[in-house]
Amino acid sequence: MKKGCFIIPVLLMSWIFLNGCAGSSSHFDLSGKWGGEHIGMVVYDSSATLEYDCARGTIDEPIEPDDNGEFEVTGKHVFEHGGPMRSDETPDEHPALYKGNIKGKEMTLIVIITDTQKEVGKFSVTLGAEANIFKCL
Repeated sequence: MKKGCFIIPVLLMSWIFLNGCAGSSSHFDLSGKWGGEHIGMVVYDSSATLEYDCARGTIDEPIEPDDNGEFEVTGKHVFEHGGPMRSDETPDEHPALYKGNIKGKEMTLIVIITDTQKEVGKFSVTLGAEANIFKCL
């Protein structure tokens, strides 16, 4: 066998192996409860629900971070108030952009109301941690 004939298959196999590994390292398993100060979040395969102090929200698509752990997804944000909601009351619901970054079991999340461009806040949540929320009275 010639020397050059051995190198090409080795390089090809190395390339296949490295690309396969690179693809698998970009997958984040986010499912479960995430908690932090003033926020709680439950992530499902194709959506998420959020609870805040005096508010709630949804993410209406899968959270799929890039290789750096960054993501942007859309959903809704609903401002709440103290006391029960009246039967004739319309929820104060707005479209929202959720921008985040994940490193291990830690997530930083920025919530932006897109129809007013108002930033609701920047939150830190941890997978498996309890939420520390104060609902409106």
